[in-house]
This record gives sequence, structure tokens and C-alpha cells, in this order.
Amino acid sequence: MNWELIVIGAGPAGLAAALAAYDKGLRKIAVIERDRYAGGILNQCIHNGFGLHRFKEELTGPEYALRFIDRLKDTTIELICDTMVLHITADRQVHTVSAENGYQVYSADSIFLAMGCRERPRGAISIPGDRPAGVFTAGTAQRYINLEGYMCARRVVILGSGDIGLIMARRLTLEGAKVLCCVEIMPHSSGLARNISQCLKDFDIPLYLNHTVTEVTSANGRVSSVTVSEVDENRAPIPGTQKVFDCDTLLLSVGLIPENELSREAGIEIDPRTNGPVVYENMETSMPGVFAGGNVVHVHDLVDYVSEESARAGEGAAKYVLSGKTASNEVFIPITNGENVSYTVPQRVRPANVEGSIKLFFRVRNKLGASVIKVSDTSGRQLAAFRRVSMSPGEMENIFLPKDVFEKALGSLCVSASEA
Repeated sequence: MNWELIVIGAGPAGLAAALAAYDKGLRKIAVIERDRYAGGILNQCIHNGFGLHRFKEELTGPEYALRFIDRLKDTTIELICDTMVLHITADRQVHTVSAENGYQVYSADSIFLAMGCRERPRGAISIPGDRPAGVFTAGTAQRYINLEGYMCARRVVILGSGDIGLIMARRLTLEGAKVLCCVEIMPHSSGLARNISQCLKDFDIPLYLNHTVTEVTSANGRVSSVTVSEVDENRAPIPGTQKVFDCDTLLLSVGLIPENELSREAGIEIDPRTNGPVVYENMETSMPGVFAGGNVVHVHDLVDYVSEESARAGEGAAKYVLSGKTASNEVFIPITNGENVSYTVPQRVRPANVEGSIKLFFRVRNKLGASVIKVSDTSGRQLAAFRRVSMSPGEMENIFLPKDVFEKALGSLCVSASEA
């Protein structure tokens, strides 16, 4: 069977894209999910705080996912779970394997990539010391406690201040564990301000900025203590600043990496700034007919933005299929990052495809107070400016650029930020 759209991943990105494409007229849509159930990472996020932007109410992760899953029942969208995608090809063949159906190859008019992201493991950050049991990524601990029902820690140190780590500090405390501290190598947290307040401050859990773990020791094969040291401006440990915490668990919340093995193997262009695909204004990748959205493109802080961005990609996929052509080869304006900005998404905009305005996402490199965001072209002309009361690397920013900005631009556009 040839599908009009195959979605890889049934998390919030995949579900939003599939439903948006259905609403725009596609009827032969398949969503392939490697887990046994749809919902993705939301299934283990039992805390609230989801949906405030999209649904104007506070939901848990499973409740948010259910809003989309329930809609599938009234559509012809087919959900194929417990199935792993192995390869995708330039002619949009999707190779899969499952226990029930074995090896199968599906063909599609368009593909949407929604594989999400994965956590950065211990091996990627070179923590010295023993290699005992009791070292988990924060998301693994979250799955153990919330889905599998295993209490995996009693005395805990958390390295990194990403949102999952902050949320697990609160979750472990509520389950009776003692969270000794949260340690962050940067001078600022990488998590949302609301999570710093609700998950650390409300539970009197100290946050050590400009600190990192410099040793892990063990007894009987399990973590027995963790040494934490202050770091200098080069992030090198400062001798004599060590603090030793007796604990049985070290949780890692040291960043997320977009899951793009399939994308790279297929030859899709990857942006080294985001580790995700380079995308156009409609979230189409460098491979015609292949779209991407959500954390596979860049790591989001709010699932509401994941759904919004992926719905735009689903609409783009539907337009691509129904029109029978793509605009990938048309003239585009590159979007680059300037002072204090680490990346921009989308990276390319085709002015002919812009209707009204384009929502541009980015993050700043440093914590800024009252600031101005400037958009300039290659000639140095400032074409747009936006003011902010403050900005932080832990919170994704967005601006709306009207069509005339792209029409006026000479060469590329550059987005920069500086304190006013």
C-alpha cells in the first residue's frame, strides 16, 4: 500500500502533524511508533504544566497526549505500534521491523520525522571515578518510577539543571528520597524559571551554579558518594573547593540530543548548531517531501510549541502531496545567528511561500536583562527589532517576521540579541 503520509513517531510531534495533515485533506496516513502505545515521552511525564498555551488549561503529560490520541478515533489515520523504523530512502521508502509483521517496506508520498530526542549519557561528559550501579539519566529514573513502578534512589545528587532533572528532584522528594543538591557547571540554569522555583526552591533543594561532579566512588558495586567541585571561567575544577555528598544515586540532566540517525543515513542536511535537520519555513527538510518537527529538529522547552510547529509541518506535507510538487528548489533566504544567539529555526525561508509572517524560534547563549532582538540582512541594514524584559538560555524565544522582511532582505538574515 502506498501512503500519502508516513509519520515516524507517535509522540506529541507525530500526532499533531498527522492530525493537521488529515484536517488539510490527506486520508492515507500511517503513524509508526516503536513503543507499544502512542504518546511518546508524555506517557511518563505525570506532572502537570502541559497545555497552558494550546488548550488554555493545565494538564499532565498523559492527559495532553490523550487529547490527540482521542482525535485519531474519528479519522482514517492508522496507528502502527511496536514497530521500529530502520531506514528511510530518498524515494520515500520506509523500512520497518516488528515482532508481529517481521520486515516490511512502506512507500509514501511524504514523510514526517518525529523521532524526538535522547538524553546525553555519562560517556559523553567524561565524569571521572568508578562505574557503579546508581548512575542514571533523569529520564530513565522518571520511567522507572512513573511507568515501571521501581524506586531507584534514596539519597540523590543531580548533575545538570535541565528541566527533566529539576522535575525529578521534586518527584523523588515526593516519593520519600532525599535530594541533596542539584549541580550546574554553567553560571545559569538550563531549565525553565518556573521549574527552578517549583521543583528546587519550594523543596529547599540547593542549586550549585559553576559546579560539577569531579569524582564518583562506590561500595559493593553501587554509588556511595559523589564529589562536587567549583569550576573557574574555563569550566575547570578549582582545587580545594571539593564537597563530598554521601549518596546512592547520581542523576544526569546534562542535555538532550535530537534523534537523527535515520535523517543522517538518508542524507538529510543536518544543522551543526541544533544537531537537527535544516528546515524551510514549512518544516520541509533538504530532502523533497520529507518534513520534520518537534525535538528531532531542535530541543523545545514546551510541548505546546512542539505541537504547533509539527502541525505546521503536517500542513506543509499535505500541501506538498495534494499539489504534487515542492518548492524546495526556489530561491530562499538563509537565517543565521549573530551576537548572543545560538541557533535559529527555520534556517531557510522561501519568500514566495510566506503567507503573512513566519514564526522564528531561537535561543540565546547568555542570560540577558532588558534586551533588544535585531534582525539584519547581509548589508547590515536592520529590518526588524523586538524588545524583551529578560532572556535566558533555558527558555526558547520566538519572534514573528512579516513577509516584507524577507522581500527586502539582501542576501541572508541575521538574528542577534544584546542588552538595551
